[in-house]
Amino acid sequence: MDYRDLLNPATFADEPYLHELTAHMRAHDPLPFIETDTYKPLWVCTRHADILEVERQHAKFPNTANSVLRSKEIELREGAQGPLLRTLINMDEPDHKVFRDLTKDWFMPNNIRKVEGRVQAIAKAAVDRMLELGPEIDFVRDVAIWYPLRVIMMILGVPEEDEPRMLQLTQELFGADDPELRRGDATPEDRDAVVMDFARYFTQMTADRRAHPGDDVATVIANAQIDGEPIGELEAISYYIILATAGHDTTSSSTAGGLLAFLEHPEELRKVREDPAILTPAVEEAVRWVTPVKHFLRYATEDYELRGKVVRAGDALMMLYPSANRDEDVFDEPFRFLADRRPNRHLAFGHGAHHCLGHLLAKMEMRHLYQELFRRVDRIELAGEPRLAHSIFVGGLKSLPIRFTAK
Repeated sequence: MDYRDLLNPATFADEPYLHELTAHMRAHDPLPFIETDTYKPLWVCTRHADILEVERQHAKFPNTANSVLRSKEIELREGAQGPLLRTLINMDEPDHKVFRDLTKDWFMPNNIRKVEGRVQAIAKAAVDRMLELGPEIDFVRDVAIWYPLRVIMMILGVPEEDEPRMLQLTQELFGADDPELRRGDATPEDRDAVVMDFARYFTQMTADRRAHPGDDVATVIANAQIDGEPIGELEAISYYIILATAGHDTTSSSTAGGLLAFLEHPEELRKVREDPAILTPAVEEAVRWVTPVKHFLRYATEDYELRGKVVRAGDALMMLYPSANRDEDVFDEPFRFLADRRPNRHLAFGHGAHHCLGHLLAKMEMRHLYQELFRRVDRIELAGEPRLAHSIFVGGLKSLPIRFTAK
């Protein structure tokens, strides 16, 4: 098998091949070194244990501005003009904790409970719309992309009329390698333009929240102080963008992919219908199954031995989460969707200091939508071919045609 296929975005739209390829890597070369013309050379961590070893050692394997795989051309361009974004995924200590702490309380259990009633109402409205549109819909386009988008925009403070714009920009940012989702031809200039459109929107939001503070996360970011000084423009815009994109796109992918898994494993759907308490582990299993964030990169600061190989100082390591979440050493029957899987030590939310800030919110959203959906819908079946996005970084289903009967 050609391990270089792993660096082709189309591979992630062909899930059977992706899992065949990564299973082969785990069995024959769990830490391959891959070289291509398009990307810098890198090591690929395919085993759960190796990713944990890397993520636990932030000093030896820090983040950088290049914590996501991009072409040599784009890296050279940003090296010359400076980074367009500096988000939490590009930071380590001491900056990471300072910036994460700005909004952390909003995503802790006490505040999550405060918005739970509103999330339930949004879930109900999403299923209301589904029933109005039915009996045949595209679950991704009609439900899954809008529901978590509405939740995170409510928390961030983006008005409802601007949600379609936020969705379009998110899809263009994360779908830059997908012919149906990208802007134009996804040239470096096209990619820059997407970020600049975000920046113009959130620059206006910063000015508004400084003049008229509200009870939302945008107000927190706009008025943040870092070491006694107002937050920098680059960091503020980056903070808005990471929340306004990853804050819903990953949840929508997990929600849609989880529903597809239920349809492909009807015995697991029966379990949940018969015992709604199983929804809590089922949501974790849906997130493992989908793994919407495909990778992050870390860089060795010193020579380091991993799985009998020497990773040299400066080398890049790709942490390949879909492979880790099918690791036979960690998961019994890793290629079966088990709604009541316990334990479930998946790495879809990362690990350690960089564990996903919004993981509690995401799981609560999924649980409430599934509760509403399974309570009000009787029979659900596929009505067409599901299709996945072409994306090495963040992605999931872009189409899930279903047919259903309301109760």
